[in-house]
Amino acid sequence: MSIVKDMSLAPSGHQKIQWVRDFMPALSGIEERFRREKPFAGLTIAVSVHLEAKTANLGLVLREGGADVHLTGCNPLSTQDDVAAAMADLGVDTYGVHGVTPQEYEDLLVETLKCKPHLIVDDGGDLINLLGGKCAQYGERLIGGCEETTTGIHRLYARQRAGILPCPMMAVNDAKAKHYYDNKYGTGQSSWDAIMHTTNLMVAGKTVVVAGYGWCGKGIAMRAKGMGANVIVTEVDPFKALEATMENFRVMPMDEAAKYGDIFVTATGCKDVIVARHFAVMKDNAILCNSGHFDCEVDVAALREMAVERFPRRGNIEGFRLTDGRTLNVLAEGRLVNLAAGNGHPAEIMDMSFAVQALSLEWLAKHREGLEKKVYNVPDEIDDQIGRVKLAAMGLAIDTLTPEQRDYLAGWEA
Repeated sequence: MSIVKDMSLAPSGHQKIQWVRDFMPALSGIEERFRREKPFAGLTIAVSVHLEAKTANLGLVLREGGADVHLTGCNPLSTQDDVAAAMADLGVDTYGVHGVTPQEYEDLLVETLKCKPHLIVDDGGDLINLLGGKCAQYGERLIGGCEETTTGIHRLYARQRAGILPCPMMAVNDAKAKHYYDNKYGTGQSSWDAIMHTTNLMVAGKTVVVAGYGWCGKGIAMRAKGMGANVIVTEVDPFKALEATMENFRVMPMDEAAKYGDIFVTATGCKDVIVARHFAVMKDNAILCNSGHFDCEVDVAALREMAVERFPRRGNIEGFRLTDGRTLNVLAEGRLVNLAAGNGHPAEIMDMSFAVQALSLEWLAKHREGLEKKVYNVPDEIDDQIGRVKLAAMGLAIDTLTPEQRDYLAGWEA
């Protein structure tokens, strides 16, 4: 059973899926082995990740590994209806419709969990939140799961500290193959792809305010600088702020930066980063968008209350006219701009991230006995394997330590 918008959209979805499969060699190699070994035979996997072509490829790889896969999205605006239809057409139980209400979105998550999964793939913590609450009855077979994003990892550790984590979870976001590449290079490119396509405006010469200088913020700031923007970084961490300064970015509080920015991009994983007092001093026609997982970084609700008029500017852009005549522009309702107004990370980036997911799920399935209900780090051997496979796929090679060098590094004598 699937719940999708329109099955007639499937041919377009098949085309998108085939395109990304041609550019995800690490996942293709894993798929070939999974097809032979069937590490998920007899297991059911529920996947809640942005429902677009790269995620579809992950679902197909897991199915080749013998899993009964149930696929849903992790954001109401990032689901691509043609991809959802294509997956349903391929026989994967798929629950995803673009633009649903928050309640309808949760209903789709619940439908997905009715399969009573052994393993889950989460992006932002929505599945684990349901399994630890109103859908606990669907968690009776849980072995464990993986979490894809920074915000979700924060939620997992909060649950672990409170003693209410419903199953062992793998911190995929913290793997080197994930945050070094996905968060920095993927978010950097895909955020600006979406912003530029949606606005059809220049980046060069503008003042860009990047809120947060974690891995995602680093990528966003780096790409903005490379396109000729004057970049300001806001931070709460003194060492991240110092790092941004050493990279030649201006650093200041948002209260000050709000007066200068032409484009604002939040990437903090926190809430209330840009609020009413900031809107009050912004330039006319400033552009506001968010690259964090949840739509609470830019306080769009407060902006609605301040506005005397709201009106569409372009697709995925809403204008808010204030009492003094200034207009502020919000992209994608303040939801994560790279997926709600774009196509998400490049296929080559998600190749590494989803390779981590696939191998981490395999590890959980193999080590299911004796696992505690806590957050586990991705084993180094998985990270290293993916890095080497990716290098080989790019036609690159690196040096290997000799036994003497290994002994030297492990010893205490010069």
